[in-house]
Amino acid sequence: MYQKTILENGIRVVSESMPSVRSVAIGMIVDAGLREEHPLKNGLAHLVEHLMFQGTASRDALQIARLMDEAGSRIGGFTTRDYTCYSATVLDDYRTYALELFGDILLNSNFLSDDVEREKEVVLREINACDDLPDQRVDSLLKAHIWADQALGRPITGSAGTVRALTRQDVMGFFNSYYVPDRLIVAAAGNLDHQDIVSQVRDAFWCMQGQPQPAGSQSLRYQAGSAVAHMMVSQVYFSIGIKTYPFTHPDRYGLHIVNKILGDGISSRLFRGIREQGLAYDIRSEYHAYRDGGLLVIEGSSNPAHFQKVFAQTVSIAWNLISGRDPLKADELLRAKNQIKGQHIIGAEDPNTRMSRLVTQELYFGGHISTAHIVSSIDAVTIRGLEDLTLQELAQNFPEAAVAVVGPEFLQPYERLTNMAVHATKH
Repeated sequence: MYQKTILENGIRVVSESMPSVRSVAIGMIVDAGLREEHPLKNGLAHLVEHLMFQGTASRDALQIARLMDEAGSRIGGFTTRDYTCYSATVLDDYRTYALELFGDILLNSNFLSDDVEREKEVVLREINACDDLPDQRVDSLLKAHIWADQALGRPITGSAGTVRALTRQDVMGFFNSYYVPDRLIVAAAGNLDHQDIVSQVRDAFWCMQGQPQPAGSQSLRYQAGSAVAHMMVSQVYFSIGIKTYPFTHPDRYGLHIVNKILGDGISSRLFRGIREQGLAYDIRSEYHAYRDGGLLVIEGSSNPAHFQKVFAQTVSIAWNLISGRDPLKADELLRAKNQIKGQHIIGAEDPNTRMSRLVTQELYFGGHISTAHIVSSIDAVTIRGLEDLTLQELAQNFPEAAVAVVGPEFLQPYERLTNMAVHATKH
């Protein structure tokens, strides 16, 4: 059963009881991420997340790690473009223990200068590691091109230059501005009692204060064209980004269905038309949704000798679906609906998945969306509805898609090959 309470200081507490399990998943979302950073402070939200586990007034980093190990817990954090999340999964007997520890971390972290400098080095190694991964590099390149000179286009980790320039004062300023009650959501799912969770959160966070800051939002500008980076790799990695709906758009269910049919799964059109034809091993599509914008992203890789053919075929398959040249079939729609519903329902059996849904739904929608509502919304999608709304939106935006390519030096310019393929959709 879903329940929600807003504490006296503004912290939102949401929970869902799962009496049949012996674990509790606890998550805390801070409504602050990449988009809250000044361009010259890029990487600051991510650095703050790293530092939250480096010690408090009463516990050092090793003690924090040992305490969570003793609770049989998995603990961690991650930063996104929209928010920062901290989570732990513990045995139900240790839920009070975990919430007290999270309260200590969020209220009493030291942010010592030595820790700041050490974690900056950790982040710099993370940046270098990501730069060595062509699939991650092509995704960053795509977003940097599409959202040039905008928050969503900058890397979550920051750049080597911006991270090196960050100071303890920057960390404290960001923390004090955004780690405030009105921006904090605590979610829990598993074997729990809601009122117990509320009492424990109140005990752990009662002294948390701070003035609310306006949530970051912007009118996004999308840039078409192509961006290329060369690496010493054996494959060519490409990513196509098509402007589409933000996270909360009423037609988002249709977009999820189109994505499933296009390239999310082994029965998808891209998998059958590219992978099963032996043209490439890696091909897929994904829906990347944020607070104020979204992308339908098609990603793949191929042998350099086959890149032109693979890319052109990928664009052709996508355009034929989106434009209606190869229209949606009833069996495709049914299969996609069943896949999405099945994945959602099966995922709800896991406390961590259910907690994650609770906290993100509260962040984006300000409330709970039940599984029954999601299933009925998926069932309500029709071919006619997709053609009139979602596919029409994508068809309008596809000719202005952006393309990123990462690969070895090649005889023919990647830009010319990709632009030829995408521009063919305009005719």
